[in-house]
Amino acid sequence: MIRTFQKLKLIGADFIAALLAWVCFFLLRKYLLSEITEGYHFTEVAFFFLSGSAFMIAAFWTVLYTLIGEYRDIFRKSRLAEIIRLGRVSVLGAVVIFFALLLDDQGVQNYQAYYKTITAYFLLHFLLTAILRVWAISSVQKLVRGGVISFNTLLVGSNTLARDTYQELLRTGRHLGLKIVGVVSVGDTVDEDLAAEVPTRGSYHRLPALIRVLKVEQVVIAIEASEHRVVEEILALLEGTPVRISILPDLYQMLLGSVKVSHVFGTPLIEIKQDLLPVWQKVLKRALDVGVSIVFLLLAWPVYAFTAIMVKLSSPGPVFYSQVRIGQFAQPFHIYKFRSMYVDAEALGPALSSDHDPRITPWGRFMRKVRLDELPQFWNVIKGDMSIVGPRPERQYFIDQIVQLAPHYRHLHRVRPGLTSLGQVKYGYAETVPQMVERLKFDILYIENMSLSMDFRVVLYTLKIIIEGRGK
Repeated sequence: MIRTFQKLKLIGADFIAALLAWVCFFLLRKYLLSEITEGYHFTEVAFFFLSGSAFMIAAFWTVLYTLIGEYRDIFRKSRLAEIIRLGRVSVLGAVVIFFALLLDDQGVQNYQAYYKTITAYFLLHFLLTAILRVWAISSVQKLVRGGVISFNTLLVGSNTLARDTYQELLRTGRHLGLKIVGVVSVGDTVDEDLAAEVPTRGSYHRLPALIRVLKVEQVVIAIEASEHRVVEEILALLEGTPVRISILPDLYQMLLGSVKVSHVFGTPLIEIKQDLLPVWQKVLKRALDVGVSIVFLLLAWPVYAFTAIMVKLSSPGPVFYSQVRIGQFAQPFHIYKFRSMYVDAEALGPALSSDHDPRITPWGRFMRKVRLDELPQFWNVIKGDMSIVGPRPERQYFIDQIVQLAPHYRHLHRVRPGLTSLGQVKYGYAETVPQMVERLKFDILYIENMSLSMDFRVVLYTLKIIIEGRGK
């Protein structure tokens, strides 16, 4: 409850600051900048208009802050970093408001003074928001330092390094709110001194269950050089869990390119990147997925109807084919396709398709070349099972084989699977498990460099493949 109140307090502070900034800006323009002509009268209607516009502007700023993730994890924010970040966001918002509302504003005669307008508004909004935000964040930090707000933390390690890390945390970590609720062993035993001071919670294999039961919010990995072999397995176990993950710097080379430096309890740690996309890009990506899918389904219904008729005429059996695939967070879901194979094509068990696969119907072969068989998956996108761009989902049968050769395959479950993927357009279809492992490097590359621009490029590559008929 107290966390919700503190978050609402920060949101309220931003809202009030934005509202006051807009009102002050209007008065500044009228009485100091003289941008509004003398013939402009501040009537009762103008007062209501000002009030309404002030609330709308404040709502705009609140939504903007939400989209860029300003209200996520507010309890561990740096005031200096927040002011710098606020400055950048204020410039963006001020420019948007200037072009949307202030350019060619009613009553303005001196257009050469417009540069004063945007500068004045930026400064007013930035200063008022900075003052109230620093106040709100300072009050939160006071609660964290006082132990009113704390974060249950698991320490992963067994030996001297884990013990020293725990001692360091006791000395300097309280002001960050980290509360050690247990140590998870990597080896057969836990250091005796460490076990005497903090509860031992068993093997690292229990991490997902411990996180749920103990409501853990942060995991600190402090393991010896001889235990580095299990790092990848630990990270795989933590995939999809809502925790912050920190690791000691000597493991940096093992995770180069997927981490950022963070300073925790006086010692620099490597923080594993959990958010693959900024919040605003994540929201926009999902909105584009749903919007594009709905529009496509509405406009392309003749294509769907024609394809369904041809499937029915090509061979006996249903029009659609459903199969269980593994999606985000390793959750199973039903993927939908136009049937491209004869009925009971996998009566002898799961098998990957090949260039001259006899199980594929003649019409099915054409559908695969131009990806018509994948069209029903736009419904999967709308449902939230899939995205337009993302690693292609596989069946558990093949995942079990892939993981034996490449345990890092589990990283693909960090995101929604896609209708098309970088691996599919750069490598193509895989006919064997080793080929699926080879294609994996492109999907990992996509995940570690996710962006909307990357998605756009993948879509363009996909269209090129469809036009050339290189699917199979």
